Amino acid sequence: MRLYSGLRKERFMLALCAFFMIPHIAFAQTNEVLGEVELVGATKVEKTSGVWVDGQYLGYLEELKGTKKILLLPGKHEIIVRQGGYKDVPIEVAVQPGQKQIFRVVMEKDTRLSVPTVTAEIKLMVNPERAAVFVDDLFIGHVAEFRGVGKALLVAPGKRKIRVSLPGYQSFATEVNLVANQKFELKTDLIKAGSIEPDPTPDQK
Repeated sequence: MRLYSGLRKERFMLALCAFFMIPHIAFAQTNEVLGEVELVGATKVEKTSGVWVDGQYLGYLEELKGTKKILLLPGKHEIIVRQGGYKDVPIEVAVQPGQKQIFRVVMEKDTRLSVPTVTAEIKLMVNPERAAVFVDDLFIGHVAEFRGVGKALLVAPGKRKIRVSLPGYQSFATEVNLVANQKFELKTDLIKAGSIEPDPTPDQK
């Protein structure tokens, strides 16, 4: 009986070890299947530029490393790097399993864009400040670039659609009608995706 009991105990310990090894094996296999893409920029312009992969916004270039590094399935992917006032930088990538590719990004000023002589000012008080800011559906930068003393978003007067987006959060969108030299403050906290947004209406009970 002792021999039988000992065998059962040994089998249980082997099964337990196998159970805890499965997640590590699965993670290792995942890393072997995916390929990594690293984007490198020399100046603040490149480092704060937004990155899209296959049409999906990921974040700004400088933060896409470490736990946020770009890991993609094998095959062809389209990467676009954008910055307000600069030309888009498209990158076609052929991802190979388990391989890392590095691309150097250089942003070039877009001379076709003209800066309005008369502007209105939008002060952004948005969290997280990593979020991307779009004006009339055009990416113009990140909240942190327009937040703080002496910083603001300058736009042409009139109706402007403002959208703030960040992966993992619900996008915030609004429309404002600004007059020349007006100073407007936009304040909000983005809600994490999947969270229940509180009802803004007061309790009528």
